[in-house]
Amino acid sequence: MTSRVELRSATRPRLLRRPREAAFAIFWYVFLSCAAIVVMMPYIWMISTSLKGTEEIFTYPPTWIPREWHFHNYVDAWNAAPFGRYFFNSLFVAVIVTAGQLITCSLAAYAFARMEFKGKNVAFTLFLSTTMISAQVTLIPSYLLLKELGWLDTYMALMVPFLASAFGIFMLRQAFMTIPQDLEDAAKMDGCGRLRFLVQVILPLTKPMLASQALFAFMGNWNSYLWPLIVTTSKHLRTLQVGLRYFVGQEGGTQWGVFMAATVFVSVPVVLFYFLVQKSFVEGIALTGIRG
Repeated sequence: MTSRVELRSATRPRLLRRPREAAFAIFWYVFLSCAAIVVMMPYIWMISTSLKGTEEIFTYPPTWIPREWHFHNYVDAWNAAPFGRYFFNSLFVAVIVTAGQLITCSLAAYAFARMEFKGKNVAFTLFLSTTMISAQVTLIPSYLLLKELGWLDTYMALMVPFLASAFGIFMLRQAFMTIPQDLEDAAKMDGCGRLRFLVQVILPLTKPMLASQALFAFMGNWNSYLWPLIVTTSKHLRTLQVGLRYFVGQEGGTQWGVFMAATVFVSVPVVLFYFLVQKSFVEGIALTGIRG
């Protein structure tokens, strides 16, 4: 009899917790869903505008669903400029820079996280302090350096300055420091060198952080506008972001429907890439900064 009373008293708080936990979960699901809708509204409006005619874009009150669907805006946007070439340039530069950052950041992060050498902490602090310098501050020195090297208006100017990232090194260093030392000691006992240990042990264990760095690198270079505008002058080297200027300030004013259509298919690769690495990206952000 006593055991039954104790069992009932023990289960009551649990039963009372369940409605509270369910209500709390429902609240957060509703709140996050509303927040997601708010965040998605500009993108939805961009897609809606890309399917409208010029006379409908500035009507009041605004309409979310077009009265007439102008799918030809996408065809006009693609044919208005050599966007096939612009797509190739942006994709080529973004992929090469992303791969380069993963290689250089992995090697540098391994040195700062797993190797001991004189002045390591000082060098890492100085290296990390470069993230506090705005890119606009180094714009002119970088331009003059590329001019002396003869790299202006070439793919080298678009890619080489971004093949390393101090922030990426910091992220990967934090991840590499979470790997137990026992794994490295066991690998050394089996005759595994540093490079082999990095490639076969550390990198597979830190895939979420690598995916996060790849996403940051790809998005940063895909959306780059100021640097390609300055270092390139040839039409065949223009990237998509620079190519979007074609629709602004043309004769007759900005063609907003065609401009939004061009913006939609410019944003599609980034959205697709994010969905591919979404799970690993979230895991990587959660792991950042676990150890110092």
